[in-house]
Amino acid sequence: MSFLHLKRFHASAWTRAARSKAHHHQLIPDDTFPRGYLATGLYAGVKKNKVSTTLEGGPKDLALIVSTSPRTSAAGCFTRNVFKAAPVKVSMEVLKQSAGRANKVVVNSGCANAVTGMKGLEDAWAMVQATDLAAPKPSGSIPQGNSTLVMSTGVIGQSLPISHVLGGIKTASAALEKPSTSRFADWELAAKAFMTTDTFPKLRVRSFNIPSIRDPKESVSVRIAGIDKGAGMIHPNMGPPHATLLGLIVTDAAVNPKSLQSALTYAVSRSFNSISVDGDMSTNDTVLALANGAADPTLNEIDEDLHPAAFRSFRDELTSFAIDLAKLVVYDGEGATKLVTVTVKNAPSYEDAHRVAATVSTSSLVKCALYGEDAKQPLNFLFYHSWGRILCAVGYAPLSTNSSTSPTTLLKPMFIDPTKVSVSFIPSDNSAPLDVLVNGEPEIVDEARAKEVVSADKIAIEIDLHGGNESATYYTCDLSHEYVTINGDYRT
Repeated sequence: MSFLHLKRFHASAWTRAARSKAHHHQLIPDDTFPRGYLATGLYAGVKKNKVSTTLEGGPKDLALIVSTSPRTSAAGCFTRNVFKAAPVKVSMEVLKQSAGRANKVVVNSGCANAVTGMKGLEDAWAMVQATDLAAPKPSGSIPQGNSTLVMSTGVIGQSLPISHVLGGIKTASAALEKPSTSRFADWELAAKAFMTTDTFPKLRVRSFNIPSIRDPKESVSVRIAGIDKGAGMIHPNMGPPHATLLGLIVTDAAVNPKSLQSALTYAVSRSFNSISVDGDMSTNDTVLALANGAADPTLNEIDEDLHPAAFRSFRDELTSFAIDLAKLVVYDGEGATKLVTVTVKNAPSYEDAHRVAATVSTSSLVKCALYGEDAKQPLNFLFYHSWGRILCAVGYAPLSTNSSTSPTTLLKPMFIDPTKVSVSFIPSDNSAPLDVLVNGEPEIVDEARAKEVVSADKIAIEIDLHGGNESATYYTCDLSHEYVTINGDYRT
C-alpha cells in the first residue's frame, strides 16, 4: 500500500471513529440551563469555509456568552506553558484589573492567536473592547473597566483575521438582543464555535442543591452549564492567575470572586489537570468560571471563610461536574478508541499519587499497548507486555521529597517498594477485578477474561502502592494510527 493510500485509509478510519463518538452529544431541555445567561455562536470567517461561500453556511468559529446579572463573579485557571497565548495573558489581566468581576466571554476557534507578538496582544484586547462595547449590558449595572474574558484555539503562530472577528462580535451581540426561541439551540451554537478537531460539541448541564447561607437547614437549588473543547494537544497543567483545551463553566449560584477562584482551582486540579491525550501542554489551555447569583438574587454571595458548609458543597459539585466535562475531552481524543482510567491508591500523598497516575497515563508505550489489543499477536504477549509497561512507568515517576521538619530527618525522595505494588484491571461491567500483580508477584491470568477486559472501549487500571493513604485518578486514552494522521494533516 502506497503512502497516499495508507493516508487515505487512516483518514477514512478516523471518519468512522468520529461518527461513532457522536452519541456523546446530548439534547438538553431549555429549562435546565442556569438563569441569567445569554449564549450564541456563528461563523465569523476565521476557519476555512469548505461548506459554503456564505457566512451562514460556514463552520461556527465565534462564541459569545453573557451574564445579565450585575454582580457576576469570574475566575480562571490558565496554562503554565511559558509561551502563553495572547488571549491567556489578556484574560489574566482582565481578572486582575476587575478583581474577579467579569460577565462576558468571547471565544474564537480556528486560530490560537499564540506566538503572535504585540499584534496578537492588540487583537486580543480589541476582542475584549469590542465585546464590552457591543454586548447586552446587565440591568442595573454601573459602567466600569474591561469585563470580558477572551479565549482562542486553533493553529499556533498565525494572526487572527481581526476585522472578521470584530464583525462577528457585533453580529453575535445583536443576536443576543433578540428573544430566544430555544436556549439549547443557543448554547449548542456556542459549543460548536469552540470546536477544532473535536468530533462533537461538548455541552453539559446539571442541577444541584447547596445549603442556604441564610439558614443551613434549608437548601438552594442552583444550575450549572459547561462547554469545553479539546481532542489533541491535551495534557493541561493549569493554575490560578498565574489545557489546546478550553473550558467554560457558568452557574447561577452566588459565590464571591475569591471563593469562586478557590473552588475552580480545586476542581481543575482533579479534573482538567488530570487528563491527557498526548502529553502536550498547549499555549492556550484555559478554564473559566462565572457565577451570577441569579438562582436567588436575595442571597448574599457564598464566602469560603464565612460559609464553609455551603462552599464545600458548591466546590464538590463543581469538581464532579468538571470531571464529567474533562472526560468528554478524553472520549474525543484524536484517533482514540478507548477511555482509560488510571487510579493510584495508598500513596504517601495526593501529589505522589497524581504524579504516578500522570506518568502511566502519558506513557506512549502504555498507550500503544492498550491500542494494540487489536493487533494480530498472541494475547498473552499483548496483555503481559501492557501491564509490564505500566510497572515501568510507575518505576520512573517523579515522586516528591519528604518534607518532614524533624531535625533528625533528612530530606529524601519518597520511595516505592516494588515488593508491595499491586496492579489490577477493573472490568467495565463492575465484575471482580482482574489482578495481574499482587505485592510484586505476577498472577496467573485467565486469558479469555483478559481479552474481554482489554477489548472494551472503557478500561480502568488500579495501581496500589501500599505506601500511604492518599489516592488520585487520571483519565487518558490509547494512541492509535489515526492520531498521527490527524496531526500530520492538521491544517488541511
